[in-house]
Amino acid sequence: MATTTDSLAHPPAREAARRAPSAVPPHGGRLVDRAAPADRLADEIARAASLPTLRLDARALSDLHLVAVGGFSPLEGFLGRADYESVVRSMRLASGVFFPMPITLGAPREWVRGLGGAREIALADEAGEPAGLLELDEAFEPDRVAEAREVYRTLDEAHPGVAPLLAKRGELALGGRVTLLRAPRPRFPEHHRDPAALRALFAERGWRRVVAFQTRNPVHRAHEYLLRSALETVDGLVIHPIVGETKGDDVPAGVRVRCYEVLLERYFPRGRALLSVYPAAMRYAGPREALLHAVARQNYGFSHFIVGRDHAGVGDYYGTYDAQRIFDELAPGDLAITPIFFEHSFYCRGCGGVASLKTCPHEASERLQLSGTRVRELLTRGQGLPEEFTRPEVAAVLGEAYRARGAS
Repeated sequence: MATTTDSLAHPPAREAARRAPSAVPPHGGRLVDRAAPADRLADEIARAASLPTLRLDARALSDLHLVAVGGFSPLEGFLGRADYESVVRSMRLASGVFFPMPITLGAPREWVRGLGGAREIALADEAGEPAGLLELDEAFEPDRVAEAREVYRTLDEAHPGVAPLLAKRGELALGGRVTLLRAPRPRFPEHHRDPAALRALFAERGWRRVVAFQTRNPVHRAHEYLLRSALETVDGLVIHPIVGETKGDDVPAGVRVRCYEVLLERYFPRGRALLSVYPAAMRYAGPREALLHAVARQNYGFSHFIVGRDHAGVGDYYGTYDAQRIFDELAPGDLAITPIFFEHSFYCRGCGGVASLKTCPHEASERLQLSGTRVRELLTRGQGLPEEFTRPEVAAVLGEAYRARGAS
């Protein structure tokens, strides 16, 4: 079921997904497909060589891919001015359809001026290889300050999402439909499935109620508690981690993926749980990004989505449960996916296992709670992690990774 770099021409999995019944429709009612058909791909790539070319960074390339394969349905391209301003202000496209975060493509002002009257441009990866085409409808100046204030809830340039956003002040944004010519090479091909392929896999397995677990961190006992609790109520569980661009001190994607692999291999039923990666970049936008993650997971075919504490947050920019409360602001019908909210969980010595604030009667002194900073400190010192915090196999993966980092 893995999607390879060159499999863009409606493979069997994609067609099966379009025919198969699903418990959850794509957001907006249709799974967008903006990949160039196989019979036109060579001609389109050749034509791209004659067009003005804009090189995309890793985040923009990830956005291009997710738009084209339907991960950001109903978007068919990068937002124009009317949609951009509406999304920033009200979390809705100009048409009124719910969409929580602006997906835009920036370009240097001088480069745009040099386009003349060009109505189509080629999009390339950082190496200059063709990645897609953009039907250029408009170039406009986005209000990055308003975007930071409304979407990220802060203008603090120490915020890892706000810093790159405000660094683009002075750039223009290009709006228009895209065509994908070549997808980025999957980082984890054995776990990579585009929305159509994952929907087809759910249909093949007979899963109609499927829960997604979003994570950018190594899995620990508290996560496992959430996963098992959710799995009791659905047909299938998918650990669906972010593997696109993250901030420098996050645990590398390869290490995290190995942690998920060992957990699923040894502690979950193979017929009811799997790992499939989500190639998006993290924006660290807290509540608004939690909603974007829900939209994307609906497009991937999930019926349920776990939203934990401080989902997509960073530092103390957002309240502990703001990412859950924002779902209360949605109107009926805005989303078809069902969020599952969990309280903060932890290992409790008094309970003799993992519990949450809803289930544990004991004092805080009985609870083992390790921050990400503390976990990194223990690993850096080679002290290992307590078994109550994470499975020994996961701790071994993390310990080996940190030892290798220290030796390099």
